[in-house]
Amino acid sequence: MNNLQKKYVDAHISQQNADWTFENISANFDEHILKSIPLYREGHQLVSYYSDFFLKSDSVVYDIGCSTGTMLAQLAGRHPLKEQLQLIGIDCVADMIDRASRLTERDPRLSFIEADVLDVEFLPCDMIIANYTVQFLPPRVRQVLIDQIYRALNWGGAFFMFEKVRAPDGRFQDYASQVYVEYKLDQGFTEAEILNKSRSIKGVMEPFSSQGNADMLRRAGFEDLVTVHKYVCFEGFLAIK
Repeated sequence: MNNLQKKYVDAHISQQNADWTFENISANFDEHILKSIPLYREGHQLVSYYSDFFLKSDSVVYDIGCSTGTMLAQLAGRHPLKEQLQLIGIDCVADMIDRASRLTERDPRLSFIEADVLDVEFLPCDMIIANYTVQFLPPRVRQVLIDQIYRALNWGGAFFMFEKVRAPDGRFQDYASQVYVEYKLDQGFTEAEILNKSRSIKGVMEPFSSQGNADMLRRAGFEDLVTVHKYVCFEGFLAIK
């Protein structure tokens, strides 16, 4: 097999071995992610419901790795009367930011920044979201980001972190991996697309275990921590400062 040749991971997205990139896939990203991550839409809905407890009329909210901006657009729809709300999306992929920025025409409370999140100086904020984003950061800088998030949150503020997670031992990891393959087949992916996706994210996506993520959050200072979402190898954490 030629490792330099792109292979299809979905009907309209092709990637190279061990070189997954989010560049130039924004047109088909939402469709792909809805098929790829179980209960992805419900995860957004869950964050939206929880946001009622944390957002004030003048709150600042960040979505790290905002992709096409759908999470923040949903929050804007949830809180139409909070006129001073600032909903700020951050993504390092220009293609994603270009598409997300179209949403600002519908709601000026939305804004989007193309940047490496580690270079961003956060405003004091009441809520930060990272939907399946931290898993793509090199492990060596992950704690740096979580520390940065903790410092930026106001006291009582919330951090929602959704991640793919590894199981606590080899047997459960084997079960989870095979169940996830069955899920993807049911979503319409071909066996070749599933294999090509798996090959493309080698060395690019590095999930931690549930315990590893919880330890990272606690090292940053988050003492109040709970799992709010779980489906096999996908988990959503709520950490409150």
